[in-house]
Amino acid sequence: MIKANFISSKGSWQAKAADTIVLDYEGRHRRRVVMQGVRGTEFLLDLPEAVILRNGDALVLEDGRLVEIVAAPEELAEVRCGDARQLARVAYHLGNRHVNVEVLANRLRIRRDHVLEEMVRGLGAKVAHIEAPFEPDSGAYEAAESHGHHVHGHDHQHDHGHHHGHDHKHDHAHDHDHGHKHGHDHDHHHGHKHAHD
Repeated sequence: MIKANFISSKGSWQAKAADTIVLDYEGRHRRRVVMQGVRGTEFLLDLPEAVILRNGDALVLEDGRLVEIVAAPEELAEVRCGDARQLARVAYHLGNRHVNVEVLANRLRIRRDHVLEEMVRGLGAKVAHIEAPFEPDSGAYEAAESHGHHVHGHDHQHDHGHHHGHDHKHDHAHDHDHGHKHGHDHDHHHGHKHAHD
C-alpha cells in the first residue's frame, strides 16, 4: 500500500490535490493509520510521531500526489464574554482544566461539555452551541517551533520529538479532571489545552 510520510502545510503547496480526506479533531491527530480519501485513494499514513493535521494541510504520497486535509464540523460550544478581561479569565480557568480551546479574536470554542459550560456561565460568559471545524490553539511549546512539522515538508521528522512527544499522550480522557493539578500560568494554559484534547 502506498504511504504518506510527509505533510505540506496550508499555503505551502500549489499543485491540485488528487484527493481529499475529511477528519474530525481526533482523526487529525494520528501517526500511523490506513486512510481513504473521498475519491477512493487508499494509503497508509506513516509518520515518525503523532502530529496534528490542520485544515488545508496536504499529505504527500510516495508518488508525489497530494491528499488535502479538510477539518470536519463538530459539535462545539462557543463562549463569548463582555470584555477582554472576562475572556482572559474564562480562558485561564479552562486552561487550568487542561481543556483544548480554540482561541478566536473575541470568543473561545470548546467541545460541548455541560460541566464546563456551566462553569463559564458562572464566570459571566454566554455560551452558544454551534457546529464548526475544531482547531484548538497550539501550545506555547509547539508555537516555539513554529509549525515545524508542516513547513518543512519532506524533512519534518526532526521536528516532532519535543513538542508532540509529551503534549498529546493523554488526549481525551483527561479533559476535565485535572483542575487540582496545576501551577500553570497564563502562558502555559494554551499548551495544556491543546495538549489534552
